Amino acid sequence: MANDTRTVTQEQWQQAELIWDFHQTHHRIRPCDAAIALGCNDLGVADHAAELYHAGLFPTLVLTGGNSPATAEVFPRGEAVHFRERALELGVPDSAILLEPRAANTGQNIAFSRQVLAEAGIDPAAVLLVSMPYMERRAFATTRKLWPEVEAVCTSAPLSLDAYIENIGDADLVIDMMVGDLQRVMEYPRRGFAIEQDVPPQVREAYTSLVATGFDSHLIQT
Repeated sequence: MANDTRTVTQEQWQQAELIWDFHQTHHRIRPCDAAIALGCNDLGVADHAAELYHAGLFPTLVLTGGNSPATAEVFPRGEAVHFRERALELGVPDSAILLEPRAANTGQNIAFSRQVLAEAGIDPAAVLLVSMPYMERRAFATTRKLWPEVEAVCTSAPLSLDAYIENIGDADLVIDMMVGDLQRVMEYPRRGFAIEQDVPPQVREAYTSLVATGFDSHLIQT
């Protein structure tokens, strides 16, 4: 278990691991026509996107994201701008990067990235969605709803929950955000933002238990 888990019981940890695994789609990664790196507060997304670019999995990388309350202090010039700087540091050529600096939510990440690709003359049959590990499933569901013609292949840095929390340094925050993302996976189809996905009973039970014990700071109003 990671060092910063003093407020997380063993039962809560097991529940969090269930949700962590559910959030990951476990897609088989293959070459795609373009990649979209979804802006967030984790620069590791840009690192992973750069690694995949160098592995030859796509020729064009869209970096998308403006600011949100969670990222304004971390990335004051916007998520996509900071991600671009990181990608350039890691050797991704500027000619391979398309910047989308306005998106304020996942739906806009996808819609605006699609627009940026179209303006560049790119009409992909398949896109590689690069995100935080616990955002894979929501990114997939959003893309399938808003861009059903494209095949969405999801990926994230191959980390365990323990290793991810060690990188972030705040177990409570990570679990709060995972719980919030799971709520969105369940709620957003009713709002027309994403496709419906089957959530196993044990994952729903883990969600209900974690919310009841206070992991609720990233929930939306329903």
